[in-house]
Amino acid sequence: MHIPVRSLVIGKAEMNKLEMDVWKDRYVPAVLRTNGQSTPVLVRYRGSHTREYPKRSFEIVRKGQTFHYNAEFDDPSMIRNALSFWFLELLGLPSPRTKHVQLVRNGKPLGLYLEIEAVEPGFFRRRGIGARSLFYAVNSHADFSLRSPASQLSGYEYRFGGSGEKKRLASFIRGLHRVRGTRLAAYLNRNLDIDNYLKWLTGAVLTGNYDGFEQNYALYRHRASGKWRIIPWDYEGTWGRNCYGKLVESDLVDVKGYNELTKKVLQHRPYRLRYKNMLRKALNGAFNEKKILAKATDMHRSISPYVRKDEYFQWPYDEFLGELDVIRNYIRERRAIVASALKQL
Repeated sequence: MHIPVRSLVIGKAEMNKLEMDVWKDRYVPAVLRTNGQSTPVLVRYRGSHTREYPKRSFEIVRKGQTFHYNAEFDDPSMIRNALSFWFLELLGLPSPRTKHVQLVRNGKPLGLYLEIEAVEPGFFRRRGIGARSLFYAVNSHADFSLRSPASQLSGYEYRFGGSGEKKRLASFIRGLHRVRGTRLAAYLNRNLDIDNYLKWLTGAVLTGNYDGFEQNYALYRHRASGKWRIIPWDYEGTWGRNCYGKLVESDLVDVKGYNELTKKVLQHRPYRLRYKNMLRKALNGAFNEKKILAKATDMHRSISPYVRKDEYFQWPYDEFLGELDVIRNYIRERRAIVASALKQL
């Protein structure tokens, strides 16, 4: 399979601006050549600790649409994000679209990257979803815990929405801790899309996304219902490895998850039963070794020759070749762990 090429042309002055402070989220103009066509774009570095890596990730705005070009530097398979988003779509959860590409900058090959659709107004428009507002969960304060008014939203980055949307989110979080019992169940039902949230929880728990409960998700308020919904983001630390690429035990992620909202939802038996049914359905369907390994194998084979040529790939090539076994073993172990945990849930 041919992997498409994305060729960036960035002027010397613009490159100097980017390099002056790699931590600044400042865009510079550039040109992106793809499929024989040149398009003016804006480009910047993106990521947290990854900005200090020899292979950096980029954010590119092209014709009003934002794409993230992830180096996937810490993932020896280079498919965990793509595989996770594909799997989450199987669960019925709208997720970013992905594509592996070869990235070139000013004539120099930068290696294999994952092109990821950004969660922004166009994401909702392309899916026919109405969204009143959007927030990114950007740090571990986005755990839905009760904080002082000054820092209550310190874990979130406001992206769009009316002037009162920040207050609405803060009020929703306060309400989680103000009401109890049947009043809390009713409050959740009025303000949270329970099915959407439980699908997200199912996906995070099955893939083992430990890093995604307190950050690395997008939260939006649905236009028609007025309820909060969640969208997955950054699933590199999954399928048996953490976000730094370290092998982890398959029971790392508790079946009940970690954040305060999950705790509140699962307090209520009807919601807990709904969640158990989703997990059972996934174990009998989508979370299936044969199905997932078929997709993973296709992805793995398609990028294999490009990984071999990627001079910035930090892992031994033999480790890349063994990643399908890591993912297979994780699925087998995780299925058994979740099946057992369901009896106590």
